[in-house]
Amino acid sequence: MDFLELAETHSRKWQRALQYEQEQRIHLEETIEQLARQHNSLERAFRSAPGRAASPSKSFSEGSLFTSKAEDSEDDDTEYFDAMEDAESFITVTAEPSEDGKTEAGTMGSVEWTADNVLDGASLMPQGPPKVKRRVRIPDKPNYSLNLWSIMKNCIGRELSKIPMPVNFNEPLSMLQRLTEDLEYHRLLDAAARCSSAVEQMCLVAAFSVSSYSTTVHRIAKPFNPMLGETFELDRLDDMGLRSLCEQVSHHPPSAAHYVFSKHGWSLWQEITIASKFRGKYLSIMPLGAIHLEFQASGNHYVWRKSTSTVHNIIVGKLWIDQTGDIEIVNHKTKDRCQLKFLPYSYFSKEVARKVTGVVSDSQGKAHYVLSGSWDEQMECAKIVQSSPSSPSSDGKQKTVYQTLPAKLLWKKHPLPDNAENMYYFSELALTLNENEEGVAPTDSRLRPDQRLMEKGHWDEANTEKQRLEEKQRVNRRRRLEACSRGCGVDEEKEAEVYVPLWFEKKLDPLTGEMACVYKGGYWEAKERQDWHMCPNIF
Repeated sequence: MDFLELAETHSRKWQRALQYEQEQRIHLEETIEQLARQHNSLERAFRSAPGRAASPSKSFSEGSLFTSKAEDSEDDDTEYFDAMEDAESFITVTAEPSEDGKTEAGTMGSVEWTADNVLDGASLMPQGPPKVKRRVRIPDKPNYSLNLWSIMKNCIGRELSKIPMPVNFNEPLSMLQRLTEDLEYHRLLDAAARCSSAVEQMCLVAAFSVSSYSTTVHRIAKPFNPMLGETFELDRLDDMGLRSLCEQVSHHPPSAAHYVFSKHGWSLWQEITIASKFRGKYLSIMPLGAIHLEFQASGNHYVWRKSTSTVHNIIVGKLWIDQTGDIEIVNHKTKDRCQLKFLPYSYFSKEVARKVTGVVSDSQGKAHYVLSGSWDEQMECAKIVQSSPSSPSSDGKQKTVYQTLPAKLLWKKHPLPDNAENMYYFSELALTLNENEEGVAPTDSRLRPDQRLMEKGHWDEANTEKQRLEEKQRVNRRRRLEACSRGCGVDEEKEAEVYVPLWFEKKLDPLTGEMACVYKGGYWEAKERQDWHMCPNIF
C-alpha cells in the first residue's frame, strides 16, 4: 500500500512536471513566432527606408565575401559552410593584397572580367524609357476571408492540380505567366553573352538561375492552372530584347513548354511539369524537367533543373515559402560545373535566411569561383586564388579552405513597387504580364475570363467562370476520347490522353535522354499575319 501511494504521488508529480514543460514549449513556440513576425516587419521597414545605400555595387566592393566588417562573427573575413550533399565542405578567407599586390598564389589585383561592366549593378537595369508605356498598378486585392483548412482537410496526399480550389487562393496570373516571370533579370544573360571566359559566364548563369526565385518570397498565392492549349506570349523585343512563348502541353500532370529568343545572342527553352503534394502542415511543389540555355557566339550550352519549393503553415499561422535542395548547372560544351545549395530555413539556425552557396569548377574539377547570397536578395562571387585542405574537424570531416579576392556583386533584387502588399506582391514586370494587348492568340492567358474577373476584384463571378471553363475542358476531353474510340484501338485510345501541342513538338533531348516539348516554329509568323484559325476554342 505504501508503495502504491508513493507511486501515485510520484506519478502526479511527473504529470504536473510534464504539463508544465508542455505549456513552456507552447509559450516558447508562440514567442518565437511573434519574434519572427517582428523580425519580418523590421526587415521590410529597413528595406523600404529612404536612407539605404543607393549604389549596390559600392556596398559590396570591400570586406569579406559573405559578411560585412560591421557584422558580428567569430572572424570578420571567414565564413563557414555546411557541405553540399555531393561536394566537400569548404571555408573561404578573403585575401588582403600586400603592398606590392602579390601573394603566394600570384597577382592579387582586381578581377578583370572580359565583358564591360558585367558585374556593375547599374548596367543590369533597363536603359532609357521604353517605347510602350506599361501599367504600374492593378486593382487592390479585395479583403475576402475563406477557411483554407475547410477545403483542404479532405485532400491530404492528393496532387494540388486535382484539388478544386476557388480563386480566393489564387493570384491573377497563370502558371505560364509565372514561368515567363523568370525572365525578369534577363540582363544577366545579356551580360553573360558578352563574356569570353566560360567560368565567368557560368557565374552569371548561376546568378540568373537563383534570381528566378526572388519573386516567390512573398508570393504564397497559387497561380491559375492553365487550360490545355492555353498560351502566353511576351513580345518585348523593343525594351527587353526578347520574345517568349509558353504553351500548356499537358493538363494531368500540369506541364508547360517554354521558348525564349533574345536578340542579344542567347536562347532558352524548357518543359516544366509541376508535381505537388499536400502533406497537411505544408505543401511541396517539385518542378520537373530540364532548363536549357545556349549562347550563339560561343556555343556554350547550359542545363540545370529547379529546386523544390515548400509552402509552410498550411493549417495554422502565417503562410511562408522556402526553397531547398541542390542545383547542378553543367556547361555541356566545356564540362564546367556549378554546384548550388539552397539551405533550408530554420528559426534556430545561425545561417542567414534563404541562403544560397556554390562553387564554380572547370572540367578538371578545379574550383575558380565561390558564390554566395540569398535567393530573395542578391548573389555575389569571389575569385579563388588559392585552395588547401584544412585539418579534420571533430566529426572527422575534411574541409577545403579557399582564399579569395574581395567579392563582386552579380545580382541584386529590384525593389518592389509602391503598394505591392495590396497588389499580391507583384514585381514591376509581373504587373505588366496580364495587361491587355492587341494581336495575341485567342488562347493567350490575358484573355482568360475568370483570371480577368479576379484581377478586377469580382471574385464571386470569377469562381463561377472558373467552374464553367473547367467543365468545358472536361467536355472537350471526353469528345477527343470518343472520337478516337470510334476510329482506333484501345492502345491508340490511351495515346489520345496525350495532347498534341500546337506550337511545340515532343522530341528526345540528347543531353538528358528525356522526351521534352521543343518549339517547332510558326507562332510569330501567325501573329504577323493575324491568322489564328488553327487555335482551339478553350475560353
